[in-house]
Amino acid sequence: MNTSTSGATSGARYQCPGCGYVYDEQKGDEHEGFAPGTPWAQVPEDWACADCAVRDKADFVKLDDGAAG
Repeated sequence: MNTSTSGATSGARYQCPGCGYVYDEQKGDEHEGFAPGTPWAQVPEDWACADCAVRDKADFVKLDDGAAG
């Protein structure tokens, strides 16, 4: 019986190369107006980092799934 609840494609994470802030699709960022589950593609192109406000969305780097092994 396999009861895995984490999807391989859901919950991608993107990190600001300047300050290290991570946008996690599963968590969203309610302070920024993104409900949990909001995909990165729905974050506006002109959005700036929630922590440093220096880096734009285009600067963010997609992180590995963390499922190495």
